[in-house]
Amino acid sequence: MYASALDRRYAMLGALLIAPTVMIFCLVIVYPLVSAIYLSLFTIYTPTLRGDFVGLSNYADLMSRHEFWRSLFNTVVWTVSTLFLQVVFGVAMALVLHQNMIFRSLARSLILFPYFVSTVVAVLVWRWLFNDLYGILNHTMLWIGLIGMPLDYLGSMPNAMISVILVGAWKYFPFVVIAVLARLQTIPEHLYEAAKIDGAGPVARFFDVTLPQLRDVLLVVILLRAIWDFKEFDLIFLLTGGGPIISTQTLPLMVYKEAFGLNDMGRASAVAVTMMLVMLVFMLLYLRTTRERESAR
Repeated sequence: MYASALDRRYAMLGALLIAPTVMIFCLVIVYPLVSAIYLSLFTIYTPTLRGDFVGLSNYADLMSRHEFWRSLFNTVVWTVSTLFLQVVFGVAMALVLHQNMIFRSLARSLILFPYFVSTVVAVLVWRWLFNDLYGILNHTMLWIGLIGMPLDYLGSMPNAMISVILVGAWKYFPFVVIAVLARLQTIPEHLYEAAKIDGAGPVARFFDVTLPQLRDVLLVVILLRAIWDFKEFDLIFLLTGGGPIISTQTLPLMVYKEAFGLNDMGRASAVAVTMMLVMLVFMLLYLRTTRERESAR
């Protein structure tokens, strides 16, 4: 009797301790998710949040709209391209910073600058660099003789998409540097010594020793960055606003446009729910990967 009463007390104590976390989880995650799904079934006028029930008509309308498919295509292009550049630049820079060099600590600190600087500040700097009239990029290329007239980096295609991808890669590649550099410092040195004895050069050592050791951390980094890049809004919105026309408009920008530009919260919620389903795939892959890593240990 005493043991069962004590167990009940411990169970109640555990429930009380976890209750605040459950409440916060419901308020921050469950309620917005359920609200988005609920709103996507209505034609909601944003200023009043009132409308009529239409069922799945918003989703059917999305599937038939060219703008949705173009935005999805732009989102995939942006995510894949910027992620590829982040991984390539991040791994290359991590390998450089892992070597014994003068001012290595200073270089490691400075390389994190793009990741920690405010997105608004970074975009303002890049918009000045890209300006077709007084930007330093056009000025330098005209002075060298690479171009005969100024280029419109943000107002024409494919320059706008290329510019957005490059800025995104510059802004977020330090995250890859941090993760890869931390893993490089834990690789046993005797693996490289054995490879040298076998006659392996720098390239062979990278593909036979370094890359296999980085496989797990790179997989996690790629999945995380894919999720974050897929829902990126502020950098693209501040750089091009989705233009020219909708050439760089991604799904997050389409959600903003539908909700606050066209005052249709219902269709905006339908786009957001569709995004959530796509991101859910990445999240399941991430959870599966982390679970496999933990079980392997």
